[in-house]
Amino acid sequence: MTHLLILFLATFGAAFLASAPPGLLNVNAAKTSVEKGKSNGVIFGMGVAVMVMLQTYISVRIAKYLSRNPEVVDGLMQFAIVVFTFLMVFFFLKARNTKVKGVTAEKGAKRNSFTKGLFLAAINILTIPYYSGLNSLFHAQGFMNYEIVDEMVFILSAGTGTFLVMYLYVFYFNRKSSKRGRFAKNSNYILSALMLVLLTITLIRIAYT
Repeated sequence: MTHLLILFLATFGAAFLASAPPGLLNVNAAKTSVEKGKSNGVIFGMGVAVMVMLQTYISVRIAKYLSRNPEVVDGLMQFAIVVFTFLMVFFFLKARNTKVKGVTAEKGAKRNSFTKGLFLAAINILTIPYYSGLNSLFHAQGFMNYEIVDEMVFILSAGTGTFLVMYLYVFYFNRKSSKRGRFAKNSNYILSALMLVLLTITLIRIAYT
């Protein structure tokens, strides 16, 4: 059971960090809250979380296939280096270019909040490779086994971590705009550092295999 707790906390933290910087999903959660009320903002966040869990399920299937076909693992590790390097530079540059000011939600078409959350989360193309790589890394570290319980914990923790961010944006987005700007910058630096850690771990794995 200990490995399940570690798996939950690690995945929850990774999902929270990945969703925290202001972007399409969390800013729209705040916008929905302002335009339609907090309850609709929460429903929007639920739609996002459901889609993230579906994408995480697909990620688990991909990672599971790769773990059972070791001939492609070397190629995966090399691909992971490219992905983690790209994400590290991307988040670092995003942090450098983030100005300490409030983030304004753009107005969009009025739609069903839950469906809108599903749709916007579905077009976030980085979710599947992100969780697939994370799943493979956790499996290599020994606290992700491809059993039903492990997969459910991984999927649910990814969804709950994402939903918590949506929830926080719904209720606190309009407060203290200067702190929002600093949070955006610091969150991107943290994500860049996380990608550096994942990149280092991947390089070490390649060196000692």
